[in-house]
This record gives sequence, structure tokens and C-alpha cells, in this order.
Amino acid sequence: MTKIAFIGAGNMNSAVISGLIKQGIPASNVMVTNPSAEKRLNLAKQLGILQSENNIDAAKFADFIVLGVKPHLIATVCQEISAQIDISDKCFISVAAGCTIAQIEDALGQPCSVIRTMPNTPSQLGLGVSGLYASSKTNEQQKQVAQELMSAVGMIKWLDNEREIDHIIAVSGSGPAYFFLFMEAMEKQAKELGFSAKESRELVQQTALGAAQMVVNSDLSISQLRENVTSKGGTTQAALKSFTDDGLPQIVTKAMNCALHRAQEMAQNS
Repeated sequence: MTKIAFIGAGNMNSAVISGLIKQGIPASNVMVTNPSAEKRLNLAKQLGILQSENNIDAAKFADFIVLGVKPHLIATVCQEISAQIDISDKCFISVAAGCTIAQIEDALGQPCSVIRTMPNTPSQLGLGVSGLYASSKTNEQQKQVAQELMSAVGMIKWLDNEREIDHIIAVSGSGPAYFFLFMEAMEKQAKELGFSAKESRELVQQTALGAAQMVVNSDLSISQLRENVTSKGGTTQAALKSFTDDGLPQIVTKAMNCALHRAQEMAQNS
């Protein structure tokens, strides 16, 4: 069975590992490395996976190596691995924003398969979104395994070109934080209106969950769902008019473009 090494125990790798284990991937087939002993030991204890402080041991163990370190460390990690082991039969999966396949291949210095993916943190609940793009050296079997791995933590989308990874980042990779910020603001105002902290959170989280489920379970457009709860002259219309008057649609567009441009800058500066 496929063995997977996760280089780095940050939020994204931890989310994907958690999702994989919950979906039934054997813990004995998963290893994590991280400079901080606390993070990797906590993951190993919590999920039953293997752990090591040594990237080389993990790379030797695995068929697939998931690069979950910060973009500026990708080259160092890749050079370290390729200098000490034969990577010709390995497949590298990068979850680092802004680090291109060409940059990873250059750091590895050997022909091998590389797949870029951008999952998001709801992957730990099996509700993630992952865009994937594979290098020309990646074979169909490796693509299939990568697809199965990322499908275990949510929906996937194969991309037509690598540039679309940045688009996935702007929409889904960073997207959960957009909703969290909105929910934070609603929660704060609910407290101002006199609800307790517990009540405020419950009201906001259930409202968000219900709205999302309505989108999932309906064939109607999101615009139509919005219109269906907006009675003319009613409370919802008053609130939505305030959002529109204050430029909420333009704010969202600007914010998503900022995420996109930052991803592009990171690729250029890596």
C-alpha cells in the first residue's frame, strides 16, 4: 500500500493528515517530520502515525512525499533529500503556496514527478477543496494515487494550467478565513445585542451551516437563494442594502485579488 511522508507539521499538513486518517488510511503508512518535536509528537500521539525528526528517513520510507514547509524552505528541503537518496521513483506533492513546479524541479535536480496542490483547512473534516496540477513527468498511476489521497479529504479539481493554482488559493485556499472573519463580526454584534458568548457562537455557526447546506442541497443559484430570503421592505433587505451601499461586493473582489497577487509575488520571489 502507498506510503506517504509529510515534511512539516504545520496547519495544512496537519489538516490533510487528520483527514486521511479519518477516511481510513492506515496510520502505519503515514509519517510526519518537523523540526519542532512538540508538533510531530502530538500528531503521532493523536493520530497514531509514525514520526521522525529526519527528512531523509521519511523520504526513504515513502512513495509520496508531501512538502508542507514554508515556501522559502522548499528548495533547502528538496536539495537535502535529492542529495542523499534516489528520488527517481518518488512523487513529490507540494502544498506550498507560491512555489512553482519548475522551482521544485530545479531544487531537486533530478527527473521526478511533482504535483502541486492547494487544499484548505476544512480538509481535516473531509470537507476540503483541493486544486491539483501535475508536472509532465508524473505518470497516470501517480496522478490517480494523488487524486485518491486528496479526495479522501474533500472535493478535488484537476487544473488545466499551473497558473490556476493561484486562483484556487484566492477562492478556496484562503476562503475559509473570509467566512471566519464575517462570522467573527456577526458574533461580536450578537454579543452587543445581549446574547451570551455561547449563545452568540451557536447562533452564528448554525446560521452559517444552514446557509451553506441550503446552497449544497439546492439547484437554485446563490443569487436566487439570497433573493428568496429578501422580502421587499423587510429587515433582510435593509441589511443587504447597507452591505451594498458600503461596497461589500467590491471589498470581496479586492480582497480575493490581493490573495491572488500575493500568491503570484511569492512564486516570483521564491
